[in-house]
Amino acid sequence: MTFNERQIDRIIEMAWEDRTPFEAIEFQFKITESEVIEIMRKELKESSFKLWRKRVSGRKTKHLKLRDDSTDRFKCSRQKTITNNKISKR
Repeated sequence: MTFNERQIDRIIEMAWEDRTPFEAIEFQFKITESEVIEIMRKELKESSFKLWRKRVSGRKTKHLKLRDDSTDRFKCSRQKTITNNKISKR
């Protein structure tokens, strides 16, 4: 699957976020964890990729099945909701 530059940037951003599980990336972009790893390997510098892999390996928050809580949400509870292309106020 090919992605444009904006989509690749979003995948990388989601992969770096601690609370965004790989399942959320798969849900949004229809790619598996191994495909995310391939994108990260291709797009990041080698040192950045190694740092990222070390950071996410075995991290509970990156895999829904390893999380303690039973909620399957894909965003932080502090994140504002978006409606009609405007960020709503709290």
